[in-house]
Amino acid sequence: MAASPHRPGRRRLRAALSWLHLWLGLVAGSAFAVVALAGTVLVFHVDLLKLQHPDLAGHEAVADGRVLERIVDEWGPRGLRSLDLPRDGLPVWQGYFEDGRRGYFAPVDGSLLLTRSHHDDWLMWLHELHVELLGGKAGKEALGVIGWIALGLLLSGLYLWWPKPGRWLAQLKVHAGPPTRRWLTWHRGSGVVLLPLVLLVSLTGVGMIYGNGFRTVLAALFGGATHAAPVADATVAAPDWSRVLAGANAALPGARVNRVAVPGAGDGVVGFRARAAGEWHPVGRSTIHLDHSGSLLQVVDATADPAGTRIHQAIYPLHIGAVGGAAMRWLTALAGLMPAFLLVTGFLFWRRRRGR
Repeated sequence: MAASPHRPGRRRLRAALSWLHLWLGLVAGSAFAVVALAGTVLVFHVDLLKLQHPDLAGHEAVADGRVLERIVDEWGPRGLRSLDLPRDGLPVWQGYFEDGRRGYFAPVDGSLLLTRSHHDDWLMWLHELHVELLGGKAGKEALGVIGWIALGLLLSGLYLWWPKPGRWLAQLKVHAGPPTRRWLTWHRGSGVVLLPLVLLVSLTGVGMIYGNGFRTVLAALFGGATHAAPVADATVAAPDWSRVLAGANAALPGARVNRVAVPGAGDGVVGFRARAAGEWHPVGRSTIHLDHSGSLLQVVDATADPAGTRIHQAIYPLHIGAVGGAAMRWLTALAGLMPAFLLVTGFLFWRRRRGR
């Protein structure tokens, strides 16, 4: 029987993909593995923070307007830009400074408990590595390229693994030896079984790096929403934080207010982030704006946004394993280990085959 005219072309395609898969995997895959390992640790960021600083957990999660006022008055002029309200998971005020530092304040009196930055805290250092390769904007752009290559490696690996009809189980079988077969089957089997999970984490990571582009595409396909923040004159010298906080908590029934933005000089609006019922984002993408007297100016319920906007807002919680409870957190952590496992098994297979 004559050979199919398509087979030589397919063989050349497979050979080219195999070569690219090997060398891109060894080079770009090494950086991808390091970034993913950092992500595995960061899945448990808050837990590790409390383990490292147990005094942060020994408080009652109470958000008092007078304490908030004290923190803003003292630290706003020093670069404080926003604060996470105390919650059960982290019962202290967590402040974000414009230079990247984070500060932690007691919910009782607003006293400073801890400051951290990527210069002196290993978790913050891992965070900078994971999101910017420790290189700022240039590092983030490089990470975006690595992310696209990683997606290509995953899809090309699936193509190279794809079995002939009737050989699905045989292709999934792992072998203890000889070494060449062992490393190949471990590499292929684990990669295929966990491909959906690793693909999800990788794609959402790329979606966060290219957030504006993803937002535009999703809005064009499924509809998007843009909410302009209201403007108000700073007729009151300073916000009445007790009234403002009470107004924010009452503005969106069933939602939890999680973050407050510190208004700048001359800004008469105080903005809050809240998590409405049904939102996946741990902080929430719903927004509440009030003036300095506590009068409500605007409420945006993120669950009412068009589908494109809601899909875009789901990228971050899916990436960090915030959807699906503890089981999804552990699966996300497992996904972060896989690139390193695939790198090692792929390298060992290549080395043994080259040796032969």
